[in-house]
Amino acid sequence: MIFNDFNPLEDKIFRIIDNDGEVINNEWMPTITDETVIKAYKSMLFARTADEMSVSYQRQGRMFTYPPCVGHEAIHIAAGLIIREDDWLVPAFRELGVMLAKGVRMKEIFMYYMGFEQGSNFQEANHVLPICIPIGSQYLHATGIGYSVKYQKKDEVVFPFIGDGGTSEGDFSEALNFAGVWKVPVIFTIQNNQYAISVPVQDQTKSVNLAVKSIAAGLPGVKVDGNDFFAMYAAYQEAAEYARAGNGAVLIEALTYRKGAHTTSDDPTKYRTKVEELEWAKTDPLLRLKKYMDRKGIWNENETELIEQYKQEIDAEFTEAENYTPYQLEDVFKYMYVEMPDVLKKQKADYEQFQNWKESRK
Repeated sequence: MIFNDFNPLEDKIFRIIDNDGEVINNEWMPTITDETVIKAYKSMLFARTADEMSVSYQRQGRMFTYPPCVGHEAIHIAAGLIIREDDWLVPAFRELGVMLAKGVRMKEIFMYYMGFEQGSNFQEANHVLPICIPIGSQYLHATGIGYSVKYQKKDEVVFPFIGDGGTSEGDFSEALNFAGVWKVPVIFTIQNNQYAISVPVQDQTKSVNLAVKSIAAGLPGVKVDGNDFFAMYAAYQEAAEYARAGNGAVLIEALTYRKGAHTTSDDPTKYRTKVEELEWAKTDPLLRLKKYMDRKGIWNENETELIEQYKQEIDAEFTEAENYTPYQLEDVFKYMYVEMPDVLKKQKADYEQFQNWKESRK
């Protein structure tokens, strides 16, 4: 098992290809077709294009605060290839690629960040929970779902995600503790992208790594190069087999780097250096997989044309979301209480006054 040979107590990292796309651990290379590799790269490229366009839409004032996912694509798409139709995806808020892989539409993602609750009603994606903003709470949800799956003897696995900062939340430890006790089929993923907003991971914990936090809960844990698609694929493949066989939960620390800001409200130049960013850029997951495909001679696509095609598809999804039925002001206030309290009545009146002012200026 990968989880046996790469003991987190020894701070070993599971890696299959290097930054030049060369296989350095052939014994661990998963059985995967060239067609699947090409599909994975295209999915990663689509996710990155969608992410960059989302930031652009937000900067244009056409969407609210958005959390960029650039740099996390290998984690997302590897998980997306392993997760099944009936498996559960329990995201935090930086899981665009795996949400798309599970069937969530870009239109729904856009609607969510435009403030429409309907953006959490995924019409074509089975067993996907809404984006979770409260840090860490999704891990408890995942453990609870895992308990339900085990109780009902279903052949399902739960895939929750969290960031490195979320591992300091009590919910994280509680979820792992109960998952260990109950032996539930949950694959916990920590996306260690080095910063919890502006707090570097070395100030977040004094543990040798984050995967080691599995030990106290009695779970297998492994630290994986999160920018290595093949390593992530192999880790998820083995974890899913382990969990599906009734052995219980596992913890994967995916070591990566958040190339963009924490959200579009953040300025990463305030807390990290250009030198650091350039060093991590060498590990870019798309670059590494592209170099691997070039080495094998299996990539013959015109990437410029492919990106342009993706941009047109994404823009069409955004236009559909942007032209959705106007948000009803009543929906913001009406359904929170049986009788609307005075504080909400005042907020509603203030906003109506603001809208009237805006209309009068046209």
